[in-house]
Formats: sequence, C-alpha cells, structure tokens
Amino acid sequence: MSIENITVPDLGDATEVEVIELLVSVGQLVAENESLLVLESDKAAMEIPAPMAGVVKSIAVNLGDQVSTGHAMLTLDVEDGEKAASAAPDAESSVDAKEAGKEKQQEKAAATEPDSAAAVTANAASITIEIPELGTDDEVEVIEVHVKTGEKIAVDQALITLESDKAAIEVPSPKAGIVESVLLVVGDKVKTASAVLQLLTDATTATTQRDGTAVTEPTQEVADKADSPVTGLQQPPATETSLKTEVGSSGNGPETDGDRHDRIYAGPAVRKLARELGVDLHQVSGSGAKSRIIKEDIHEFVKTQLSTSAGAGVGVAPAADIDFSQFGEIEELPRSKIHKLTAVIMQRNWTTIPHVAQFNEADVTELEDFRAELKPESERKGVKLTLLPFLLKACAKALIEYPQFNVSLHSSGEYTIQKKYVHIGVAVATETGLVVPVIRNADQKTIWQLAAELVELTDKAKRRKLSRDDMQGACFTISSLGAIGGTGFIPIVNAPEVAILGVAKTMIKPVFIDDEFKPRKMLPLTLSYDHKALNGVDGGLFSTYLVKVLADIRHLSL
Repeated sequence: MSIENITVPDLGDATEVEVIELLVSVGQLVAENESLLVLESDKAAMEIPAPMAGVVKSIAVNLGDQVSTGHAMLTLDVEDGEKAASAAPDAESSVDAKEAGKEKQQEKAAATEPDSAAAVTANAASITIEIPELGTDDEVEVIEVHVKTGEKIAVDQALITLESDKAAIEVPSPKAGIVESVLLVVGDKVKTASAVLQLLTDATTATTQRDGTAVTEPTQEVADKADSPVTGLQQPPATETSLKTEVGSSGNGPETDGDRHDRIYAGPAVRKLARELGVDLHQVSGSGAKSRIIKEDIHEFVKTQLSTSAGAGVGVAPAADIDFSQFGEIEELPRSKIHKLTAVIMQRNWTTIPHVAQFNEADVTELEDFRAELKPESERKGVKLTLLPFLLKACAKALIEYPQFNVSLHSSGEYTIQKKYVHIGVAVATETGLVVPVIRNADQKTIWQLAAELVELTDKAKRRKLSRDDMQGACFTISSLGAIGGTGFIPIVNAPEVAILGVAKTMIKPVFIDDEFKPRKMLPLTLSYDHKALNGVDGGLFSTYLVKVLADIRHLSL
C-alpha cells in the first residue's frame, strides 16, 4: 500500500477554476476513472476522474476553492500494483522504463480481461454524434442533412435540421473532424440520443467494454454539449438554450438573466441518471454549489412526483370512453403534438394555480382616434398598426410600475424570483394549435418597433418557424380575442409567470360623462393572476393603472 497525491490535471487555457462539488469523502473506495470532484471555469463545468483506484485518505480542497493545474486535490491509499499499472511513465525516464511500464499495463489488462482489447488512446478516433436533449420524448422528423461522408466539419457546424410541431431545429457538431458515415436520411424519425453520424476526431480517448469493443468517450465539454437543450434556427452562442456548454454563454458575451434561468448545472453521471429515470432536468432544483443538480436532487424529485401523482388520483376517476358510433356516423381525428402538449400544460396550470380574475374596461376612444390618424404613416412604413402594440407598451409600463407582477415563484415556495427585464408573450392561434412567441424588452421599444416585431413573429408562428428561443423567457402574457368577438373570457395563467391579460372585442357603449351619456369605445380586459403570488389589492392596482394608461396614451411617454 502507498499514498498517492492526486492533483488537478492540465486545464488547457483555464488558469484558475472553482471547486463547485465534491463527489467523494474520506474513507471512500473509488474506482479508476470514477469522478472525484467538479470544477467550473468561465466556459464549462468538468468532472475530474480518479487516475487510479484506491481509498480516499484526505481531501485537500473545499467547495469554493480556486485551483489550477497541479494543485493538490486529495490523497489515495492505493495498492502498489495498481499504482504501477495506472501511473503514466515519467517524461524524463529512459526508454527502457517506458517500455517496462507499458508491459506492466498490458500484463494487468490481460490478467483482468483476457478476452478484451486493451484500452488505447489515439490521436484520431471515431465517435458517435447523437441528437442532444430535445425536451420531449416524441419523435421529430429529419428534414435536411447538411453534411456527407468524407466532409471535414468544424465545431458548431450544422449537421442536420429537425422539424417538430413548433420549430425547425438545427443540430450542430460538438466537435471538429471528418465525417466517417452519416447514419440518417431525410424523412427519418429521431428523438433524443438517436445516432446522427460517425465522426473521426482528434484527442478522443477510446475505452474498452467487457465484450472487447472500443467505445469512445468525448471530453467533458462535448458531453455537456450533447446533453444541453437544442436551440432553434442557427441561434448564436449566449442564448438561453445554447449548445455551447452547461454555462450557456461560452464566454462570447455578458451573461444574461435568460442564461441563468435556463441553463442546467449537472455532470454526466447526474444527466445519465436523469435520462434513465425519465426526469426533465429543467424541472429539478439543484441543492449543490451554485444550484448544481446532484443525484440526491433527482431522487427527491422523483419521490415528490410519485407522491403528487398518487395524491392527485385519489377519488378522481377518468372519464369513460363511449362508443359514439352506436348513435351515428363518426370519424376519429388525430390531435397534433402541440394540441396535446397545450392540453397537458393548461390542465397542470389550472389545477396547480389558484386563479383570481380581475375584470375591467378601458376607454380607448382617444387611442383609437390616434391610431386612425397614424394610418397614412403606417401604410408608408409598411407596418400594420393594430391595438396590440399599444397593449404591449401599456403592459410593459404596468410591469415596471408594479414589479410584483414581474416575478416567478420558486418551487420551494420560500422566495420569488424578481425579473429585471420585461419580456411579454403574445398568444397566436395557428392551424396546429396555440403558440406564444415572446417580445423581448418591450419596455425599451417604440410602438412602431413592437408592431413590426409582432408581424414578424406572427408570420413565423403560422409558418411553424418559431425557435425555442422565440417562445421562452416571458414575464407576462397577452391573449387577445378582439378580432373574434365576445364580451370577455378568463385566460389561464401560463406558469411560471404569475399573471396573464385577456383582451376581448372593443365595443361602443354609453358612458355617463359631464352629466350626459356619450358613446365611447370600451375595451374589455380580464387580468388573471396567481393568488399564491399576488393578492386582490395587487390585481386591482395593476388593472386600474393599465386602464388609465390606455385611456390616455400620453402616460406611455412618461
């Protein structure tokens, strides 16, 4: 037995990185290549494996420590034979010593796995590129293949394009290399972890399975990329669901609130456990350093979900299926994926959010007159100016005036997350179902900019070209049925938002002003909000302020 000091391996360009998770404890027996701790740089999180098997004697670092290449991590009590087989030969040792070390490694491998091939490290090795996490178990269609066998590709180069019910999705390459073989063709149905192609790439370590076949393992950065959610059409690095790294920004720009909200801190072992248990990591709250998700969080989430599901089913019998053909001719019409997904989300939101509805009417007579005056300018600009851009601007103003509406509740219920940005979703009806594209920074845009962006996003929605980024990050939602009619409706809050505005059709009504009734254009509004986060007084103040701003749009310039 001997004591071996285990140090931080070569970190490449990184100078100092932070210890954000310890995966072992003193006295624990660890196997070779078992993860010891997790380090985080400004670009990625990485798990450091044990170079040899042994028992942890002491740990030299703590959570939050800054370490660099060569820094002491821990000590292992190892068998002498294990040390000889696992340690790499000293760079300054003689050729004979190197050969002796190789022979010992080969003898050890032959003794333990007589029927298997020895592990090798090659300058070039073949890896399988797979479909990253799509956020759904449903299959999506391959509509375009961008590469071919023998082609040299770069990191982040588009490999294929997938199409779901909501968006077209390009899958980029996590590594540079040469395409050995393409495993998909246009029209194939795929899902998360489906094989895309074989890539011949550098600096890839091939490990050996018990059946003797070599299996390549990408670096930590590639593993994190492969597990990250897919973005939409050619999204830049630093978007909310970037494939770059766990961190999301890749060092190409300042980190945004969207990055912090959507990124996932979890290592490969945790991600593998989540996949095995069918857990969406976006729904799991991490209890590790910097909210990193650890295995205990996965187990606790599964336990909670099972308890909730069991409790929700008590005394609630599903509706019985009836053979309607006994009453006359019928036809079974399949529902689109977006219809089914919307149904699930609405059911969840309705059953988990205590809704309160605040009704009001806004006098938009002057606003409509002003909009009519702008019609020539609207035609000259080529932008259709509806009432909706004014509603967006008014709601943005109200969210700034009453920031308690611009929050989300943490799942623990212990605190709320106050948002410092104003992104507003707008419900759009399409042939395949309802989608909600998001207008970002609505408070910072002019009426004309909002009108132009609304036209663009509505057109993308109807052509099914919205990306995930186009539909994420909303603080508040507007659902307008003004073009259809009706005197009012109660919209369902779109969690994790805490409020939504329902807008009905403007009607001319008699309003008593200056001792007489005058015809006024009245806009029915319904503010639905989550009573867990907001009280009736909050709803009354927000709704009244919104009506005041719409009645006199000069308030929008203040």
